[in-house]
Amino acid sequence: MEPIEIKYLSEEPADGPAVLIEGLPGIGQVGKVVVDHILHELSAEKIAEIHSQFFPPQVVIGPDGTCRLVNNELWRYRSPTMTYLFLVGDCQSISSEGHYALAAQYLDCAERFGVSRVYTLGGYGVGRLVDEPRILSAVTHPHLRPAVEAAGGVFERDEPGGGIVGAAGLLLGLGAQRGLEGICLMGETSGYLVDPKSAHALLCVLCRITDLAINPDRLQDRAEDMEQVLEQVKQCERVRQNDELSYIG
Repeated sequence: MEPIEIKYLSEEPADGPAVLIEGLPGIGQVGKVVVDHILHELSAEKIAEIHSQFFPPQVVIGPDGTCRLVNNELWRYRSPTMTYLFLVGDCQSISSEGHYALAAQYLDCAERFGVSRVYTLGGYGVGRLVDEPRILSAVTHPHLRPAVEAAGGVFERDEPGGGIVGAAGLLLGLGAQRGLEGICLMGETSGYLVDPKSAHALLCVLCRITDLAINPDRLQDRAEDMEQVLEQVKQCERVRQNDELSYIG
């Protein structure tokens, strides 16, 4: 097996403007939840499968008990005005070298299908439960900022602290070197659990920036289902804080 292997299922180029939207696993699985939901709502086609030695050494077991190597995939959807490519899958790299190598290959795929702008989606872990998640944002070019702010994205000095790690950051940085525009949207999340509430907030901002018309109701239902779990976490936090205070005399 080569370090990175890409199997193309379609070679048909875009016949108009095209963008790439990345939603790989990450903090709170926010970006992955958003893109998985979008693909569930759209009639998209899978156009590439990606395997790599930089992925974790494991297989995924399906509902029927069969297993397959972990992989990432590229899907395509054509709206009346735009071609959308979606990068989704099981994992990110387990090494820094792999992150750079995979990001370069993802961008090669994007350019192959005529992409001129990249959106990266993720979670911004704050280590506490968030009632109203902000969508922290970053752009590669100043002229992109007004549209993001108008859609509800937030730009804060020194947030996220430490920058943007993994595919969400490298696709923007390496993409800018190739002349591609880039926008990163990060939903605030505790990082404790899969966070559909943060994903819902991020989806709303993304849909305002693009012409994607995605029904967020099912995602909202998942967020409401999670509230009970989050309430249990809150209760555990309150108990822990009370225990800590009891040692202060």
